[in-house]
Amino acid sequence: MLGARAWLGSVLLLPRAGVGLAASLRGSSSRDKDRSATVSSSVPMPAGGKGSHPSSTPQRVPNRLIHEKSPYLLQHAYNPVDWYPWGQEAFDKARKENKPIFLSVGYSTCHWCHMMEEESFQNEEIGRLLSEDFVSVKVDREERPDVDKVYMTFVQATSSGGGWPMNVWLTPNLQPFVGGTYFPPEDGLTRVGFRTVLLRIREQWKQNKNTLLENSQRVTTALLARSEISMGDRQLPPSAATMNNRCFQQLDEGYDEEYGGFAEAPKFPTPVILSFLFSYWLSHRLTQDGSRAQQMALHTLKMMANGGIRDHVGQGFHRYSTDCQWHVPHFEKMLYDQAQLAVAYSQAFQISGDEFYSDVAKGILQYVARSLSHRSGGFYSAEDADSPPERGMRPKEGAYYVWTVKEVQQLLPEPVLGATEPLTSGQLLMKHYGLTEAGNISPSQDPKGELQGQNVLTVRYSLELTAARFGLDVEAVRTLLNTGLEKLFQARKHRPKPHLDSKMLAAWNGLMVSGYAVTGAVLGQDRLINYATNGAKFLKRHMFDVASGRLMRTCYTGSGGTVEHSNPPCWGFLEDYAFVVRGLLDLYEASQESAWLEWALRLQDTQDRLFWDSQGGGYFCSEAELGAGLPLRLKDDQDGAEPSANSVSAHNLLRLHGFTGHKDWMDKCVCLLTAFSERMRRVPVALPEMVRALSAQQQTLKQIVICGDRQAKDTKALVQCVHSVYIPNKVLILADGDPSSFLSRQLPFLSTLRRLEDQATAYVCENQACSMPITDPCELRKLLHP
Repeated sequence: MLGARAWLGSVLLLPRAGVGLAASLRGSSSRDKDRSATVSSSVPMPAGGKGSHPSSTPQRVPNRLIHEKSPYLLQHAYNPVDWYPWGQEAFDKARKENKPIFLSVGYSTCHWCHMMEEESFQNEEIGRLLSEDFVSVKVDREERPDVDKVYMTFVQATSSGGGWPMNVWLTPNLQPFVGGTYFPPEDGLTRVGFRTVLLRIREQWKQNKNTLLENSQRVTTALLARSEISMGDRQLPPSAATMNNRCFQQLDEGYDEEYGGFAEAPKFPTPVILSFLFSYWLSHRLTQDGSRAQQMALHTLKMMANGGIRDHVGQGFHRYSTDCQWHVPHFEKMLYDQAQLAVAYSQAFQISGDEFYSDVAKGILQYVARSLSHRSGGFYSAEDADSPPERGMRPKEGAYYVWTVKEVQQLLPEPVLGATEPLTSGQLLMKHYGLTEAGNISPSQDPKGELQGQNVLTVRYSLELTAARFGLDVEAVRTLLNTGLEKLFQARKHRPKPHLDSKMLAAWNGLMVSGYAVTGAVLGQDRLINYATNGAKFLKRHMFDVASGRLMRTCYTGSGGTVEHSNPPCWGFLEDYAFVVRGLLDLYEASQESAWLEWALRLQDTQDRLFWDSQGGGYFCSEAELGAGLPLRLKDDQDGAEPSANSVSAHNLLRLHGFTGHKDWMDKCVCLLTAFSERMRRVPVALPEMVRALSAQQQTLKQIVICGDRQAKDTKALVQCVHSVYIPNKVLILADGDPSSFLSRQLPFLSTLRRLEDQATAYVCENQACSMPITDPCELRKLLHP
């Protein structure tokens, strides 16, 4: 805390505006980057998010947001508020008229954002206050993550946490002086309403403006000091072994033995933690802690896949669970979750050999291909949580995903032959997935009563137990359940669908390229790798400016499925470059098409030019010019719902060094890890992906070289052997014998490696020394995984 609560309370006489997100783990002081705001107990929080519904009425006149492309901003285009998008026009107005700026930040599938829009921003009186006494600015946090991060840092530092909607009041010079999350429209027993907040801030701006400005400057100065991440006098990063062990111990302390996962409800998937545990297992697999790490990750993934957080009917995962059992989810579906979880389940299959995990990964990608894919290869951002139960009705939480016993009985009335008692397909499915007449959702998770009598499908028994209960063959039960789920899926198609956020973000598309490339490579499925290739082609065609070498942050689905951009374009942030580079490196290893590796190197060069801190080390989140006027220029320092772009960049730099031998990449990686030393030492569990990069940097990276023709069967057999083994700290290189090829020019030693007896031949190289040539995939597997 910065001690700012005292002056905020005394100047504005406001209680805490909203309770922020709980830390992702008990005992962790790190902030949670997930996308749901929680509010104080006087305002009960339902189990999930809010669907988009038209906020306009025929007699209302649109405000200037009607000219924006963002689905979130367009949802506010008919509010009786004189909204401005983030930009110079709004700032100039505030300075000219000497008014405070009201900044409201959210995203299109955010439940409490829509609640506040409906309750407050559609209110005529509140609209007048916002338009007359403030300069009101709307921001889509997914379009402008830099704006979101800066002011979320303020909200979290001056209250107990943060979340969305985020509402912050700024001076005309963009310095924050008060902020919160969700506000109810009117005063309650324990909470001040939004209208009252606006009246009090208006009064204080008139009477005590100088005090507000002085305090705002003081808090901004404190935030600058607190947020600085720099190498300082340090020359080297901390010990990887120490950070690894501390991170594992912190995770072990917060682990839920029964249901998997970490901390209590709400419970998030956190793929970065699972990735860390797998890496920790690999380097400690002969120890008790190593076995424990593997068990923690695999059990968590299994419990998640069996729980209601997974959509058993249509596949894919919801945002988070509102309980510790993974049962009742927040029903929103995010692209970045699907991308990272596909990789996590593929890795679980590599490690365990259990097809349960590979089936889950394939289901995730099937869902993305069906529901989150643009016809040109790009990937949409999200599907909302709410939708109307029937056409013309008000949207309700989870309406698209929940089932009554009556619905299932009507859809699956067929008798099951051979059972030890009278049984229908519906009864079998209801037993296995825990459906009950009264519904299986606790009233405490449904404060509005929208889910009474409804059920979330969650696996209650193993196939073996369900089969034994009714005297059936296991495979027969599997077939019956799959047939039943398919019938539910077909029936669900007739329900009104949740709102689709068809905005496409370069960063999340990069993650999804990785999801398809890694899963396709692990499973040996070219069809999945093709989705990754099409995604990369989309990024290059629609989100890359050839002239400047820069990525664009966003593009949008236009009429007739066309691709549109905002004007001027929204340029990429650090995470866009880091995640796309990772996706391209994964795609090269999956496809062996060197063009993707070449583009990755060019993008990394651009990233270094735009974001690298040459004095303090590490990367800033935004370009200096793009963030001009913002009081802070931050370096993201937490691996949360998405990995920190600095953590991903550390991995990318190591891999690029392995692909090219360029020392500059390694030097930058060491500087980056050194800059984040203090953050890692203080709370390593807040940066598990960076701790993993630290371990990779201090170990030896394997260069696995396959000499052969890309399309030849023996080459493919060796490549598939490499992909079947979990080796996170490696690069896979195809040497086709062409001395003029891109990789041959980067790594001259490749010309010394020969095919053995004209067969595809593998070499495993470490520390400038290579193994004996290997032509047998089984022998290669033994070498890679002794």
